[in-house]
Amino acid sequence: MKISVAGTGYVGLVTGVCLAEIGHDVICYDVDKVKIEQLKSGHLPIYEPLLEESIERNIRAKRLHFTSSPLEAYTQAEIVYIAVGTPEKIDGAANLDYVNSAAKEIATYVQKDVIVVTKSTVPFGTNKQLKELMNAHKRYPIKVDVASNPEFLREGSAVHDTFHGDRIVIGAESEEVASVIEKINEPFKIPIIKTSIESAEMIKYAANAFLAMKITFVNEIANLCEYIGADIQDVANGIGTDQRIGKKFLRAGIGYGGSCFPKDTHALLHLSHNFNYPFSILESVIHVNHHQQMRLYEKAKSMALSFFQKKVVVLGLTFKPNTDDIREAPSLRMIEVLLEEGAVVTVYDPAAMKAVEQIFGDRLTYAKSALEAIEGVDAVFIVTEWDEIKEISFSSYLLRMKQPLIFDGRNCYQVEQAKKYPVTYVSIGREDVICATLSNTYTIQSAP
Repeated sequence: MKISVAGTGYVGLVTGVCLAEIGHDVICYDVDKVKIEQLKSGHLPIYEPLLEESIERNIRAKRLHFTSSPLEAYTQAEIVYIAVGTPEKIDGAANLDYVNSAAKEIATYVQKDVIVVTKSTVPFGTNKQLKELMNAHKRYPIKVDVASNPEFLREGSAVHDTFHGDRIVIGAESEEVASVIEKINEPFKIPIIKTSIESAEMIKYAANAFLAMKITFVNEIANLCEYIGADIQDVANGIGTDQRIGKKFLRAGIGYGGSCFPKDTHALLHLSHNFNYPFSILESVIHVNHHQQMRLYEKAKSMALSFFQKKVVVLGLTFKPNTDDIREAPSLRMIEVLLEEGAVVTVYDPAAMKAVEQIFGDRLTYAKSALEAIEGVDAVFIVTEWDEIKEISFSSYLLRMKQPLIFDGRNCYQVEQAKKYPVTYVSIGREDVICATLSNTYTIQSAP
């Protein structure tokens, strides 16, 4: 079978490359000609571990091709995956403009019976609407079938997840169509769940909403731990060993971000409103996460510290490690409030410096390494738990900072270790370590 993939973002590129990796002949299509030329030469427009070498390998094997020509991409395609963006609208709904545009283009150029498989995250009813749309725009007397095949990839480990996923979900109108998609995915050797299209559409949203809820719950427990003197790491381990709960997504911090959880929780909430269903728990998840992203800064302000004209560094800018994605990243809000307070802000991230510079320009100083970033600064806010950041020792902070004041939003270090050094170390859901000489370095404001 000839497979085409519409869209070369995170999902589309990983989908196309991994399908080529298991032996399929794949054409990846994008309207962005510059991106396509980059990919043809083996260079990635995104940061994703394992992907670049896989692209190079499959280009050499002539199983993977890139084009900005819809004629080349779709004319002889038998299977087309739609993997374009569905960004959030102002009202929280999923913007389906790119999906609809891709569907029209496929219908215009495809010349044989085709199965169009939706990888993009789309709300209930979208796939059937796409079928109607393509039938209305097709130029040739062909049969168009649709299927929903949602992705469950994590940025930073998307290639690994493709080959080691928990399940592959296939939603289709007929067993015949489902069997074709099942056959394509058999080499991954991952359990396959076949459902209706509507169930497949809901599975994706439900999965992301549940994970967002799990993160938010543990963050709420962490905040409560600070009041009663419990340690969130002990609490999370204690509940995570219960197999009904599990340890994953129980790491406390300053909230979720990225391209999926914020967008998909808002879209699911918008969908529930369309049916006049009060999805109260999801509303709470969204509200709490928004507040949690500022939790670390608020803890600093609760200590009555002023960062006016202080040198402050933000370590980690992406919403998670091993990606260059800053969409909905807590770091952006953190930087804004620090600048508004009059702090002199330095930032560092292994992958996202250019993206952040495009937003803030010369309002920030951009360090070349984590150790360079903390040189001579007054305070550090850790926002993303990159390995390079986690490997900084307390002795390094002591050596380089004026008076180590560390606000750790990802609990990178151990409290007991911090107690061995004359540092102030504030984290999430754990005991704060306050150095007795803190007031000698900082302007202590009058508490309200």
